[in-house]
Amino acid sequence: MKKRESLSGKKIVLGVTGSISAFKSAELSSQLVQRGAEVTVVMTSAATKFVGPLTFQTITRNRVLIDQYDVESVTDAT
Repeated sequence: MKKRESLSGKKIVLGVTGSISAFKSAELSSQLVQRGAEVTVVMTSAATKFVGPLTFQTITRNRVLIDQYDVESVTDAT
């Protein structure tokens, strides 16, 4: 078995679109978190019909972005 590389300190944005395989993104996000990555999930509104945002929020412990222009989630970069 191949040794898995740590992703500690890495920040990953995972885009999830509306398809039947969207549920596999939940497993992927879980594996990334287990390896130490900080994962932020961005979903299309169509994706939310296959997997609920709460699933990803629970796995990643981060807020899930659904709308490209989600004003509430914008932070000051300075």
